[in-house]
Amino acid sequence: MRIGITGHMNLTAATVDLVAAALKHELSRYDPAELVGVSCLAEGADAIFAQTVLDAGGRLEALLPAPDYRDTRVSQAHLPVFDTLVAQAHTTRYVAEASSMQAYDQANAAMLDSVDRMLAVWDGQPSPSWKTGGTADAVTAARSRGVPITVIWPEGAERG
Repeated sequence: MRIGITGHMNLTAATVDLVAAALKHELSRYDPAELVGVSCLAEGADAIFAQTVLDAGGRLEALLPAPDYRDTRVSQAHLPVFDTLVAQAHTTRYVAEASSMQAYDQANAAMLDSVDRMLAVWDGQPSPSWKTGGTADAVTAARSRGVPITVIWPEGAERG
């Protein structure tokens, strides 16, 4: 079972724990020997999901926008987590030569092309009009492609 993730980056500290517990519960439904989590490893939901997949005994596939993603887009605070997850990934692949909004869209499309289902850590709100490729857009794209999606937004969850 190949499961992808989309979700908010800006989660409060309390929400991180709520989301981790909800993802653990959701992933417990799958045989760890057959579980492959596909994640862009972004701060927030993507990284929480990736660690939860590994903790469940599944394999992690890092699907990154471009080779320069770490150096140009990953925050200093998230680098230790990002580097640890990349090191633990079973495979790492890139969809573009350089990070850009188009590369992020390509990464979302590549994920949807390669998963059996998608989890969305999403508060249900639309993406801002100035931003493309956000969580709401990924949910819409998954639904339009017929990719089964489970929305995870635990009671009490908040964005920071």
